[in-house]
Amino acid sequence: MARKINFDPPASEDAPAVAAPEAREGTALRTRPLLGLERTIKQSGALGAISQSLGGISEKVKRADEIEQKLIEGQVIVELDPGLIDNSFIADRMEGAEEQFAAFRELIRQHGQNVPILVRPHTREPERYEVAFGHRRLRAARELNIKVRAVVRPLTDEQLVIAQGQENSGRTDLTFIERARFAARLEDRKFSREVIMASLNVDKAALSRLIAVATRVPALVIDAIGPAPAIGRVRWQELSDLLQDDDKRGRAVEIVNSATFAAMDTDRRFETVAAGVRGRIARARAEAWTADDGTQAAKVSREGKKLTLSFDDRVAPKFGDFVKERLQKLYDEFKAGDQSP
Repeated sequence: MARKINFDPPASEDAPAVAAPEAREGTALRTRPLLGLERTIKQSGALGAISQSLGGISEKVKRADEIEQKLIEGQVIVELDPGLIDNSFIADRMEGAEEQFAAFRELIRQHGQNVPILVRPHTREPERYEVAFGHRRLRAARELNIKVRAVVRPLTDEQLVIAQGQENSGRTDLTFIERARFAARLEDRKFSREVIMASLNVDKAALSRLIAVATRVPALVIDAIGPAPAIGRVRWQELSDLLQDDDKRGRAVEIVNSATFAAMDTDRRFETVAAGVRGRIARARAEAWTADDGTQAAKVSREGKKLTLSFDDRVAPKFGDFVKERLQKLYDEFKAGDQSP
């Protein structure tokens, strides 16, 4: 006997945040939660600049109705071998702390899987499936060697990414950079901006910011930093602005490739990169230069390719001026003794 899916999970699981539509029969106004539009819109034409790939207004409303119904109507829950299910063709989550996933897996082991995942028949391989949402539950089932409870629906690519993104929008642990990278990957695959907005439940301005950050920060740097849950939009935007400078981009790559970088936690990795490209890397401590008579007449410090001499008139009055007046002579002596070609 068919059972209804419970899409209202306990707080302990990464469950979807899909709500039943609140459209009323016979009224001219309806809401489109899966299109990510918070305002009420007219059935006739206020969907705005919907992408041509979705057709006309009536086609878009029909498509939204279809997607909503597939996710909220009663469906049969089946148990599948997790080895027959592939991950979504669009990755949304970066690898987080392993101890957090271990706790989630233990929860599944002790109490079972309360909320089913959503899968579709594989588009190229018969008898296999592709997951729309529930990636962590699927991974836990794989590692526990148990069947995974799932709803199987024939979804188009557009329907899959909207379902996947809408489920992600309800999570509190999906970070800004994970959302940004998901948006950029959808655009790379030529999904319309309207579909991406629906998937992430954001407006045009917010979507533009997400994609800008994900494309301006080198993918190598994003992957090396990781999800950085404590770092929000403002900090990532600041970093993306800094990395428009070629030298700073190069510095960021050097930092993430350093031997000690991977040992840091993900938030600390972000802070290290941000500080590094701002020039806040800990500088070498200035060393005192001591004359034969014991006077510490100058201090020498080096940062990268810069060497700095500083003089304290309280220690050696006018010594700095003395050196300054003889810089040309010192430079001439240096050039005369320079053996380089």
